[in-house]
Amino acid sequence: MNGQTALNAYANTQAHSSVFDASPHKLISLLFEGAQTRLMSAKVAMESGNIAKRGELIGKVIDIVSTLQANLDAEKGAGVAENLDALYEYMTRRLLEANRTNDSTIIEEVHGLIGELRSGWDGIAEQAAG
Repeated sequence: MNGQTALNAYANTQAHSSVFDASPHKLISLLFEGAQTRLMSAKVAMESGNIAKRGELIGKVIDIVSTLQANLDAEKGAGVAENLDALYEYMTRRLLEANRTNDSTIIEEVHGLIGELRSGWDGIAEQAAG
């Protein structure tokens, strides 16, 4: 096993361990983090002209956003869930547009929106634990 292969295996083990041991609140935080990481990678791919990688990464972010949207609890969240649903719908449309038009400013916009959600979500971590 070469050094890079060993490093990748370790990173995969760490990622699986983080997910396996995570609370439901932490899992959502990990989804936000994964979306932001992939958005920045998509921006790099976009700027370097790697169309296939850009599309793959934007597709993964859309999958993450769809997962977040599908797990909204309308009964517990009422108006908040409704607003988040609309925001996730908006982000999906914007990501599709970013992929179609190769517009990195849209990637930055969605990255910022997810960052705001992540910050708010992390801010309620104490309430979620209690």
